[in-house]
Amino acid sequence: MREPRSWWGRKSTPAKVETYTRWSFHFFALTEAAAIGLPVLGSMTGRLAAPLLALVIAHAVACAVTASRALDWTLGRREQPVHMLWTLGAITAAVAVTAIGISERGPGGDDVDTAAGGVFGVVLIFGAGVIALGVRERRRAYAVVVGFAAGAGVVALPLGLPAPATLVTMLMVLLGGGFLAFTSAFSIWLLNAVYALDEARETRARLAVAEERLRFGRDLHDVMGRNLAVIALKSELAVQLARRGRPEAEEQMIEVQRIAQESQREVREVVRGYREADLGVELAGAQGVLAAAGIECTVSGEVAGLPLEVQSALGWVVREATTNVLRHGDAKRCTVAVQRSGEGVVLTVENDGAAGASGPGGSGLAGLRERLAAVDGTLEAGPVREGVFRLVAQARTEAVS
Repeated sequence: MREPRSWWGRKSTPAKVETYTRWSFHFFALTEAAAIGLPVLGSMTGRLAAPLLALVIAHAVACAVTASRALDWTLGRREQPVHMLWTLGAITAAVAVTAIGISERGPGGDDVDTAAGGVFGVVLIFGAGVIALGVRERRRAYAVVVGFAAGAGVVALPLGLPAPATLVTMLMVLLGGGFLAFTSAFSIWLLNAVYALDEARETRARLAVAEERLRFGRDLHDVMGRNLAVIALKSELAVQLARRGRPEAEEQMIEVQRIAQESQREVREVVRGYREADLGVELAGAQGVLAAAGIECTVSGEVAGLPLEVQSALGWVVREATTNVLRHGDAKRCTVAVQRSGEGVVLTVENDGAAGASGPGGSGLAGLRERLAAVDGTLEAGPVREGVFRLVAQARTEAVS
């Protein structure tokens, strides 16, 4: 029985990075609401705190929604959220103007002024950082941040904020918004890089399959092309000789028959070479491929002296298991062990990516079971504990030796 995997464990590596990135943006919104909402509640009366806190929460929610939609846009899943960007800009302006108005025109008090000033600066910082996430070009992101910093001065100075305090506020918005915009852009770049690497890994696996098919096609063409050409020529010659009543026609047809039988033998050899796999070669290849993919692979055991049929069947097990570790898993380590006993051999492939060949009823495992059945073998596959998948193939050596 396959153990149920957790919601997080079922995700691929790119999906995990995307989920982490998305919830990081949502955490920014929670940070904004907590950082400026609590001071507002602690320093203002209910008549001032309630509407300002409502505006702050609305701004935080708008930031989270905008960041999520901008993330989908950068991944090519939706159009650019232009309306949401303008909506966030309008909410940011409304909250900032309300906060600076309360600070300069509302009831006095250092606590009130500090809380309102904090709201003014923080919403501009988060607004600039999130809106910069929704633009494509880097210079436009810079323009958004600089525009918000300049807007802070344009709003604050006419409403009575002293010039030194206005300059400090502009500088804070510029630095804070720039840092948030850079962090957001870097997170998007990293996520795109992870998706690109995952796609490259899939492409590499497909190219390996295509290269093997081309090799088989070339070998088959080399074998059959020459022989079919000779058969065609000799058949045509036999027809001409038969029409003339020449006895050599029979000799030519005997030669055609011989070449046809030779072609059958050569084709069987090509197919046998394609279908059979050397276990030692497959183990070395698996270790090299997994290491190139950043997966630590340990191989143990001795394969010398095993019958060719057993090596071929187990070689295909190694090949299929390696392919599926690369395609379907999220493994960091993989171990391959060959253990021999008096009557048989056991091959164990275990990885910590919790991904199987193709499930209990998958076509990959079904094909492997057919190959192992020819050498009186069995195959078991499934998770053994959380996050660990194990494939065990057994074959009898006495039955085929």
